[in-house]
Amino acid sequence: MKINNLKIWSITDGSQGMMSQTKGLASEISNDVKEIKTDIIFPWNKLQPGLLPVFKWIFKNNIPSNVPDIVISCGRKSVYLSLYLKKKFSNVINIHIQNPKISSKNFSYIVVPNHDNLKGEKILNSIGALHHFKNKNNQKQYSNQIKNKLVSCIIGGENNHYIFTTKEAKELITKIKELKSKNSNLEFLVITSRRTGFDIKKLLKNELNKITKLWLGEGKNPYEFALYNSSYFIITSDSTSMISEASVSGMPIYVYQLPFKRKSIRFERFHNEFKELNITRDFVTTNKFENWSYDKLNESERIAGIIKERIIEGFNES
Repeated sequence: MKINNLKIWSITDGSQGMMSQTKGLASEISNDVKEIKTDIIFPWNKLQPGLLPVFKWIFKNNIPSNVPDIVISCGRKSVYLSLYLKKKFSNVINIHIQNPKISSKNFSYIVVPNHDNLKGEKILNSIGALHHFKNKNNQKQYSNQIKNKLVSCIIGGENNHYIFTTKEAKELITKIKELKSKNSNLEFLVITSRRTGFDIKKLLKNELNKITKLWLGEGKNPYEFALYNSSYFIITSDSTSMISEASVSGMPIYVYQLPFKRKSIRFERFHNEFKELNITRDFVTTNKFENWSYDKLNESERIAGIIKERIIEGFNES
């Protein structure tokens, strides 16, 4: 049996963060990956999986007729299609990324980060979030403009747990300005995300446009270029995904700690783990950057290796 020829369905609701995780894991297992965007009707789309039975007619999307070997899902809505396929085709290996909030007996494997604190026989724990970044990409648009060591500032936005207003943005901008003035040999690239508020983007443009390269959502996103070409990172604390993705670089990551809206043990576990692994440090300095090293993280590759070994073991035993 050739593992890399197995047919995989990568199932999400279409959000980029979830697609990155399923794509990252799927591409490390097989070369035959089909992406499927799923959606479900009311009231299934409002309820946690497991409360109502699953039928084919609850799905708004078309379900391909060919049978996959492996289903990799991520996110609450995708749980339903994974359950349906496992029920219809018992031999399908179904893998869910993130806590599905239902019994693990419904899945072949569940992949969750350590900071979720979920353990079990079928559960595989990752360091941070999975993602698809692994190969260097060459974006001439930016590489021709960057002549010195690059500092990439990756800006998130307010969420259920963190406050991020213009007050926090002004404090961050002040630190960036001070660092820039004291480190003329460094170039700064500021990249916003989908959650970055309009007022914060406007402030970044007004204050940093003349001393940094700015990407505020228009034109080609230099995010992947930044991951592979930065000497240092400054990333806001609201996104475990962006910090996990930057760790593929092996370069120092400074985390700008935003104030909690409400305390999150999950976020605290995540940040403590990455500090203990010497991947991140809090962004408090305004003088100079420190250099430190750590093993580059490629958790998609590591988790995929465990799954492939278990698939082969199961095949040999059958």
